[in-house]
Amino acid sequence: MSPSGAMSGSTPSLTRPEVTLAVCRGACRLMRQAGHSVLLEVPLPDGRRADILALGAAGELTIVEVKSSIEDWRVDAKWPDYLAWCDRLFFAVPLDFPQALIPVEIGLIVADAYGGDVLRTPDRRPVTAARRKSLLIDCARLASERLAQLHDPEFCGID
Repeated sequence: MSPSGAMSGSTPSLTRPEVTLAVCRGACRLMRQAGHSVLLEVPLPDGRRADILALGAAGELTIVEVKSSIEDWRVDAKWPDYLAWCDRLFFAVPLDFPQALIPVEIGLIVADAYGGDVLRTPDRRPVTAARRKSLLIDCARLASERLAQLHDPEFCGID
């Protein structure tokens, strides 16, 4: 999206890390506009790490995986593992990403540094109640610890 809110025609000449950051920022803005709270780089109990975990007001869990390039997509064989930890899974990609690579059962977001658009919403696959409760507690603790570290960066608390 451009600052005016319209998606631009192509991704400017950015490095892969810059594209990743831009897509992540835009996807987070989109999730927040939809009423979700977001956490970045969330460790999951199975050892995986979600790029974005978005929490809805009713406790719904959405994972958004950011892919900056075809190469980034091809080396990621772990994405099916995320399905067990969320009600919905999306991939967020830059506008010039070949969207046909993303499986049709997975959600699709195109984004840049200014925002994003949902091109495809996946069916909801509810997480079990016990798993939801556990993950929500983990997210609350992670968010609280990150906030505390902003106020007291010299203290090494929980990981």
